[in-house]
Order: sequence, then structure tokens, then C-alpha cells
Amino acid sequence: MKLLIFSDIHNNLKALERLMDTEADYYFAAGDLVSWAKGLDACGEILKRRAGQVYVLPGNHESVAQITAFCGKFGLHDFHERTLKIGKYHVAGLGYSSPTPFNTPGEYTEAQLAEKLAPFAALKPLIMICHAPPQGTALDRVKEGLHAGSQAVRDFVDRYQPEYLFCGHIHEAEGVTIEMGKTKATNVGKRGYLLELKLAMTLEELEREYSPLREQALAVRSYL
Repeated sequence: MKLLIFSDIHNNLKALERLMDTEADYYFAAGDLVSWAKGLDACGEILKRRAGQVYVLPGNHESVAQITAFCGKFGLHDFHERTLKIGKYHVAGLGYSSPTPFNTPGEYTEAQLAEKLAPFAALKPLIMICHAPPQGTALDRVKEGLHAGSQAVRDFVDRYQPEYLFCGHIHEAEGVTIEMGKTKATNVGKRGYLLELKLAMTLEELEREYSPLREQALAVRSYL
């Protein structure tokens, strides 16, 4: 199973066409398809050929309402604050960035980001897709000594250790992958990241998943 995750297209239609030419089962646009919410329809015309497979988050350059309307118009999936089950994996999406100096349409406070991330904490194994990168890492490094990510995202990853984290927002960190404990974290940018998932469970995972059901069935049989 292949998931293509990308972000920060910013009206680069050739980059978006290249991504849509890439064969995958799911496509996740992790925010900022455009700049200042201008030109979404041109992106929609490209995305709609994969419509049923495309999941979209608002970045800091789009509002929630704009992305909801955009997805409705072009038959795409609005993935902001939503989850999707793919095999054994839970995929969760959260758009917007932490506050910026530019007063863009899609910004949350750190407290809001933490609140909106909280419902995903119990999902295991988790693939977390955010527009905002974790603060103080190579994924949010603008230049030496300057980081512009989210502390709430960093805290979530440090505490709950999703299997994967995919983010964007900071263009200078495009393509960077790091390990955060057990989490493999990548700033995908417009080049995108093709994740190949092995969906079959191992014997150990099957035993862990179904042993409680087996014990319940044996208990019922003995009672009967």
C-alpha cells in the first residue's frame, strides 16, 4: 500500500502535476497548496483526476472553511482533524501552523494545536500528518539558530511516539528526515514522500490482536 504525502505547493502546478503522475493508493496534501488562498481552483483541476484518493489539510495559507469548500467542489476528502484506517494503521490529519509573523489565514495557538492533537493520542500504530513541524528540530530549521515549528507538535511526538510523522511549512527543511525516539519524522515539502506500508500482520501482532477474543470465546464455551 502506497501513501504519497506532500505539502507547500504554493501554486507550483508543475510540481502538483508531477505528484499526481506518481502512482499511489492515497494522496495527502499537508497544507499550503497555494499562497494566501489564491489559485485553489487551478490546483483542484489537477487533483480531481485522483479525487477519491486525495485527502487535503489546510496549511497556514488556507482557512478550514476554504479547504472544506474546495474539497466539496472537486470531490476531494477534507482531512482536517480527521482519521482514516488503512490496514492496521491509523492515519490522522491536522492542518494549520503555530503563530507566524505574517498573520496568515491558518494559524492556531500552541494551546489550540495541543487540544486538537489530543484525540489522536490513543491511536496505535499512528501515522500523523500535520502542516506544522515539531519545534527545535531539523524539520523546522529556517537557518542556524532559527526554528519556527510548533511546540505542541513536538510535545505530542515526544510523548506518544507515532510510528511516522509527516509535516511541511518550513521550506528550508524540505526532504529532511530524522528519528524522534521511535518516530520517523519527515518534512515532505513539494517533492513529497512515498510511504510504502506493509499491511499484513506478523504472528506476534495477530496473537496480540486476537488473544483477548480467544480467551472470551473459551470462557463462554466453558460456561455453556
